[in-house]
Amino acid sequence: MVSLAKAETYQQSHVSAGRPDSELVRVAELFESKTPQDVLRWALNEFDDRIAIATGFGPEGIVLLDMAVRIKPTVKVFFLDTGLLFPETYELRERVEQKYQLKVIEHKSSLSVSAQATQYGDELWKRNPDLCCKLRKLDPLKEALKELDAWITGIRREQSISRKNAAIVERDQRWNLIKVNPLARWTKNDVWKYILKNQLPYNPLHDAGYSSIGCTHCTRAVQEGEDERAGRWSGFAKTECGLHG
Repeated sequence: MVSLAKAETYQQSHVSAGRPDSELVRVAELFESKTPQDVLRWALNEFDDRIAIATGFGPEGIVLLDMAVRIKPTVKVFFLDTGLLFPETYELRERVEQKYQLKVIEHKSSLSVSAQATQYGDELWKRNPDLCCKLRKLDPLKEALKELDAWITGIRREQSISRKNAAIVERDQRWNLIKVNPLARWTKNDVWKYILKNQLPYNPLHDAGYSSIGCTHCTRAVQEGEDERAGRWSGFAKTECGLHG
């Protein structure tokens, strides 16, 4: 089994100027030939209760949750409730909790949607989606991660240009902790093959052309030939909310 120094050591040996931690690079390279389950098994053992899965209940998150529960039934899982998600997403959360007999921890903005409108004006997402994402997703994520040494995400290299260089294990420079991306090498087909083979629950909006599902006002179905995240923040030069850089 691959062994890494404890998270305290990583924090002490933080390398500035964006240079990768050499040990993390070595481990990431070793995992290039391993399965997502191998990666999860290592991560859950290495960080124990100081690691959690972040999910928006997309296909990748459902796959990771299913794999992780088979390894560690008490794995920590959290999601960011913006207060603006699709009803189908909230319903899927309930189905997931029931299926796996676990509680998905929710983190919310300190501002309700109505309070945000009072302070910043109605429909902030139409005028300044970056600020809206900060208030409703990034600030809550900061709270979610502050007690952790590592987090597990559903990032895949195939999803977008901004994710094509994602390592399976890497230092998250923005949040100063370790990010584990077990599905980095997987394709969309790999994800759906696993979901269908294992009869996992998923958001029915995917059957209507929504490949990536976020908030109701900032998500649309994807047209043929578009990349997977083209339906997010349509009309803006924006494909990421900022969670991953």
